[in-house]
Amino acid sequence: MAFALRKRGPSNFERAADGSMTLIEHIRELRNRLFKASLAILVGFGFGIWLAGPVRILLSKPYCDLPASIDPVSGKCKFVQLGVADVFLLNLKIGLWVGLIIAAPIWLYQLWAFIAPGLHRHERRYAYIFTTLAAPLFAAGAVLAFFVTTKGLEFLLDISGDDIATNLEVTRYISFVTNLILLFGVAFEFPLLVLMLNFVGIASAKRLLSWWRIAVFVFFAFSAVVTPTPDPFGMTALAICLCALYFAAVGVAFLNDKRKGRGREVYAGIDDDEVSPLEFDPEPVEAGQRVDATTPVEAPEPVAAPAPIDRRYDDMT
Repeated sequence: MAFALRKRGPSNFERAADGSMTLIEHIRELRNRLFKASLAILVGFGFGIWLAGPVRILLSKPYCDLPASIDPVSGKCKFVQLGVADVFLLNLKIGLWVGLIIAAPIWLYQLWAFIAPGLHRHERRYAYIFTTLAAPLFAAGAVLAFFVTTKGLEFLLDISGDDIATNLEVTRYISFVTNLILLFGVAFEFPLLVLMLNFVGIASAKRLLSWWRIAVFVFFAFSAVVTPTPDPFGMTALAICLCALYFAAVGVAFLNDKRKGRGREVYAGIDDDEVSPLEFDPEPVEAGQRVDATTPVEAPEPVAAPAPIDRRYDDMT
């Protein structure tokens, strides 16, 4: 009994890369990618609901570690719930965030598989590098946000006085912590923007280093505006970390410029309004033979007339 082996056709990824997919096929591909990503997020949301309680306890740790948060009657850390379904809705919100984090490898791959065929090889390589660096930077920002939250709450609760009882509302507190984590995590992605400007050739390392005064001022102003606590600890910590990451990114930019040979161009050390020197040494030319007026000049050879062109009756040009 003979079996006929059918040759496997090109995949949608290969067809999208060589531009052979039609518009309808691109839309179908996007629909399939979104469906798989949504299914992964739904499964992650199920695990997130299961982990919502421990995550909420972890987010409450900066406040519960303070002596002012302990209830003198029960000896436990307690929050205030203003609505009947506030904690239930809060668990759903935490479960969604945890589900997005758990399913991140799947929905990020689906997104990458849809846009990668339209990128060049070097653009894909840069995307791999930036994606690999983005996750640790965001995690570092989240850890710093926990430190800032602890110091900020300690400062704010100490200045309230002993005659004031502090009871934090649970949904507002969790929103405060998650917003701070998101804010610090996104701020830590700024060095990737600096590296992107250098890798694509928009700004050189020397130019980035010349902007360090402006960068430091912007970092401290940004930290003062976006940090939700009025204490100086959060603002200073965020600004110093951003400055350190900026100078580290400039150092990587110097290595990238050295690897690509930037700065050794012909006009690299010349300003825009400066005239470039002409390094040109002409060879001496000997004088030609003198021609007298009585020297006979040879007549040029006659040029034959061109052959007539046959024109058709309908040739109007």
